[in-house]
Amino acid sequence: MSAGPLVDRLLGGLPADAVLTDPDVTASYAHDMASFCPAGRPAAVVLPRTVEQVQHVMRTATELRVPVVPQGARTGLSGAANATDGCIVLSLTRMDRILEISPVDRIAVVEPGVVNAALSRAVGEHGLSYPPDPSSWETCTIGGNIGTASGGLCCVKYGVTAEYVLGLDVVLADGRLMSTGRRTAKGVAGYDLTRLFVGSEGSLGIVVRAVLALRPKPPAQLVLAAEFSSGAAACDAVCRIMAGGHVPSLLELMDRTTVKAVNDMARMGLPESTEALLLAAFDTTDPAADLAAVGALCEAAGATQVVPAEDAAESELLLQARRMSLPALEAVRGTTMIDDVCVPRSRLGELIDGVERISEKYRLTIGVVAHAGDGNTHPTVCFDATDAEESRRARESFDEIMALGLELGGTITGEHGVGVLKREWLARELGPVGVEMQRAVKKAFDPLGILNPGKLF
Repeated sequence: MSAGPLVDRLLGGLPADAVLTDPDVTASYAHDMASFCPAGRPAAVVLPRTVEQVQHVMRTATELRVPVVPQGARTGLSGAANATDGCIVLSLTRMDRILEISPVDRIAVVEPGVVNAALSRAVGEHGLSYPPDPSSWETCTIGGNIGTASGGLCCVKYGVTAEYVLGLDVVLADGRLMSTGRRTAKGVAGYDLTRLFVGSEGSLGIVVRAVLALRPKPPAQLVLAAEFSSGAAACDAVCRIMAGGHVPSLLELMDRTTVKAVNDMARMGLPESTEALLLAAFDTTDPAADLAAVGALCEAAGATQVVPAEDAAESELLLQARRMSLPALEAVRGTTMIDDVCVPRSRLGELIDGVERISEKYRLTIGVVAHAGDGNTHPTVCFDATDAEESRRARESFDEIMALGLELGGTITGEHGVGVLKREWLARELGPVGVEMQRAVKKAFDPLGILNPGKLF
């Protein structure tokens, strides 16, 4: 269908400034931050402000059989927000209101375009916290976090996005509005459709409102940095910490390549002599005592130096270095492919050793930064996208890392989602019966296949 009739129908229920058709403008909405993921040319970009406007878009798309690609801030790393040719890109960034914060019920009700950091600051004024904190938390949206079931630095203690989504309002493919879940602390009525939508990457419906669980705001955390002469020793420390019953609010690992990249970008003075830097944090009533206990375990595992932060300012500096890891690695060669293979914590060392072998095999710089307490690693392949040969090796190394993760009993994605990038690997992980059943769920919600086609399967 040509764009003319489609745009006319869209404008029948939307203000003129909510429908973008300039090719130069729509092209800027065509893809997220993933490499090696094809993107098409959208027929239009729509930026609704109300639920009713989203319903109008979906009714129009169903009537005209036009695909719809939902988007948040496009900070994703799997191509899940990439446009397809002739689609409507449905950008939800203008639906950015925090509708309610209830300290008694410990919930927030938000629209999908609310930025993660904005929500965190708003609930903080009520003595509450919204724990999920992806590295892109200053720009990523709650809708995108829900779509990809995102994680963050604090998952080792507080869990991932799925554990905080209590209820959803969802516009279905045909424009109907459905509510799932609850506002209550408990509830087990019927199938858990709320969890079904979390991580569905916009392939089952459009989230237009979310009820999110909140927690009391924890005390300020203190961070410890431990240096190790090998990745294996650092992973041994992780195993000792978790087996010892400790519950850090953060347990992150940066390898030598990542530490050097951060120093090169920001001159932060991190110890480049280390092969692995482990960051542990506690937000307990006596974090210094917890850090001392963990520091002793790190030393027992072979740490060459253990340095606890003395105050919140020093702690934040160390966390800033961790948050800079991915931008710093991107600066190494200009482009990165960021994996998010997650393995059992007990096999974390094997994954890191395997990534080092893959790096040598393909003659590439591959930095590893990890949510070590979860076994969720981010091997980051650095390459020059203008060099066809180097790009080929980058893609092959990426695939080999995912294969290694599955061999170790892990999963191809811990928090970034499947999108376009990992469709083949999802089929390998689920197996034919698993894929068949997931496609059946997709068909039940989206019989015409217009919601984010080409993603996941």
